[in-house]
Amino acid sequence: MDNNAHTFNTFWSGQVPFIASFAVQQLRLWVSTNPWFTGQEYEKWFDLPRTTLESLQAEYQTQWGDLGQRLLTGQPFSFEDRRFSSGNWSTPLFGSLAAFYLLNAGFLLKLLDKLPIKDKKPRQRLLYLVEQAIAAGAPSNFLASNPDALQRVVDTQGGSLFTGLLHLASDLQEGKMRQCDSGAFKVGVDLANTPGEVVFENELFQLIQYYPQSETQYRRPVFIVPPSINKYYILDLRPDNSMVRHLLQQGHPVFLMSWRNFDQAHAGTTWDDLIDTGIIKGLQVTREISGEQRPNCVGFCIGGTLLSSALAVLAARGDKDIGSVSLLTTFLDYLDTGPIDIFVDEQLVAYRERTIGGQEGPIGLFKGEDMGNTFSLLRPNDLWWNYNVDKYLKGQKPIPLDLLFWNNDSTNLPGPMYCWYLRHTYLQNDLKSGELDCCGVKLNLRAIDAPAYILATHDDHIVPWRSAYASTQLLSGTKRFVLGASGHIAGVINPPAREKRHYWTNNRVSKDPDTWFMNAQEQAGSWWNDWFVWLADQAGERQPSVSHIGNAHYPALESAPGRYVMQ
Repeated sequence: MDNNAHTFNTFWSGQVPFIASFAVQQLRLWVSTNPWFTGQEYEKWFDLPRTTLESLQAEYQTQWGDLGQRLLTGQPFSFEDRRFSSGNWSTPLFGSLAAFYLLNAGFLLKLLDKLPIKDKKPRQRLLYLVEQAIAAGAPSNFLASNPDALQRVVDTQGGSLFTGLLHLASDLQEGKMRQCDSGAFKVGVDLANTPGEVVFENELFQLIQYYPQSETQYRRPVFIVPPSINKYYILDLRPDNSMVRHLLQQGHPVFLMSWRNFDQAHAGTTWDDLIDTGIIKGLQVTREISGEQRPNCVGFCIGGTLLSSALAVLAARGDKDIGSVSLLTTFLDYLDTGPIDIFVDEQLVAYRERTIGGQEGPIGLFKGEDMGNTFSLLRPNDLWWNYNVDKYLKGQKPIPLDLLFWNNDSTNLPGPMYCWYLRHTYLQNDLKSGELDCCGVKLNLRAIDAPAYILATHDDHIVPWRSAYASTQLLSGTKRFVLGASGHIAGVINPPAREKRHYWTNNRVSKDPDTWFMNAQEQAGSWWNDWFVWLADQAGERQPSVSHIGNAHYPALESAPGRYVMQ
């Protein structure tokens, strides 16, 4: 999503003393060469009063002198920043490198905060790019200035360097920086191992029906639409944190879509195709196999956006038969898209439409590796540079975490679908308008008239929680909004047995999200407990479980997790 090749590293170094007036000129020169700011009246951004610069410089000089005194007197350094938290960074040589870097970085950000940039997006873009430069310039990122990495070289007699080169070569070959080793888990063995069968497939998806794991089951099945980005098994990781398995143990029959990893043969797939040939077909098969016309529908992330679009299309066709809809960290109103907004503008979307979207140009794929790398760089110190240091400089394998393994198992998106999505959501935010044509009808989300459970997570940087809350004003049925702790993934995949985190509830859904939060009650543990209670009320009566999978028209094709998830 980021087509910006220019970085501030060319102009800034974390080890060169901060000079306020010179830094302003560096920023001005860099912005003048950067395509993100073409057409902006950026000259005014750098007109700072002399008194402001002098005050900033005087504050810097005081702190710079204090650090110099500490270095000259041989005092040990200590840091809260975990990049420099080991004892090796306490020595005068390496400690001073870290201390001066942090001092310079902090004052550069202070200067940035004082620039009179009125428009939100240019300010966010400038901050993002400077933060990328700061993160990249940390002394911990370089072998010669990282005492921990140098100690590893000594301890391993150079073996860490060789191993680090092997890690680098492997990641370069894959085109992505892995945060979990590719051999740490095996899909279908360690992950995605809940028993089930593929009961339908077409060129876009496989539908998995799972075997019951309770003596009785609710009448209405749960039909799940996972994100088309990455693989479905974020909802079926290991037995203890599998949402699918927990739903089965609660007595819910479960049908789940497994999207294919799109290749060039399917690059022409459109948004309408995913709705009609994908979700609507999956829902039809679920109805036919289960014999139940009103399934409870669940969508996660963009899966929830696709599901809501499909339900709106069905409603326009006169089919409103669903039991309920649960949207987990889902956008319907893209009023605030968080840090991703810095990447999206008319220039980018038009470029993608010409290069992969088939508009007066070729049809292609948006590579999953590109999206994964972009998301990682939104948190460069936590999801990028720390792995570069551990893997390449220290030669260490990442800790095997199932969430990170899934995060690296990226998928491609077909160009036309991706371009339609970008334009009508992130760029124009008119998915909610009721005027878009989709599958031959007008897409009106307000036509979805069923009980809705809407989950957001407090620290979500992909779907900010107030934007998820805005869905309460778009759907017509009764609504329950719940706010979980943590972020986009860890906040959703939070099984009750771990007794981790907390969530907020408020039975009154007001128009303003902050009013809702002000009156919400904090609840200990997992939001899953709350959802299971709500979902049980939508699921109909219980009856003896039937272990038969599929029916005469839709027999079992292969065992879960199926072929598509392996692509």
